[in-house]
Amino acid sequence: MSSNRVARTSIALAVAATAALGLSACGAGESTASAADSSASSSFGRPEPVATIPAVPGGSTAVALDTGFTDALTQLGLTPGTVGSATLDGATGTITFPITGGTVTLFDRESGYRPWVQGTLFHEGSGLSLTAGGTTVELTDFTIDPGKPARLFGNVSVNGELAVPSAPLFDLDGSTLNPPTTSAGSAELDGTTVELSPEAAELLNATFGTDALTGGFVVGTSTITVETE
Repeated sequence: MSSNRVARTSIALAVAATAALGLSACGAGESTASAADSSASSSFGRPEPVATIPAVPGGSTAVALDTGFTDALTQLGLTPGTVGSATLDGATGTITFPITGGTVTLFDRESGYRPWVQGTLFHEGSGLSLTAGGTTVELTDFTIDPGKPARLFGNVSVNGELAVPSAPLFDLDGSTLNPPTTSAGSAELDGTTVELSPEAAELLNATFGTDALTGGFVVGTSTITVETE
């Protein structure tokens, strides 16, 4: 394997790590930083990054919807759908959102600097809709923020009118992550649990006149595929 391919593979894994919902930009075994880690980070200062990707070329975020979530939607009379370029596979219950851009900066993991993977991923022009009666809520234009805690933000519209911009929609639990894998031109990381945020639960309850949705409700499990070339 050439040195260029080794470098691309290393960066690909870093991109996948950042993209993975809930990785918290630390790694599967470091989703929660200790106080010692935090103090160590501040004492080290910001080192030179190992690699920087100013423009992620593309990819997708797919979420296999949990049966508990889809059953709850059915009981509430809510019908899920897609917005824009998102797709929903009825056979597998998986909804997919194209990655439209983002940035990644990778630091030496052994340096003690945290978070060692930093970045943002965008999913513009796609989203998830929930419809009941004459009311349709659209959750769109997702932005993954792999911070502490890791969250996914998006715009909320009700019947075509923007209600809340950049709302925290989902909390991201990386404790179930699988090791990343690579293939020609892409990297993949799956296993992050996607949970409904308390803010989104409150908003949806108010909009649809229910109190059945709560923060922490498991929405599904993500698979991130990031193009590296």
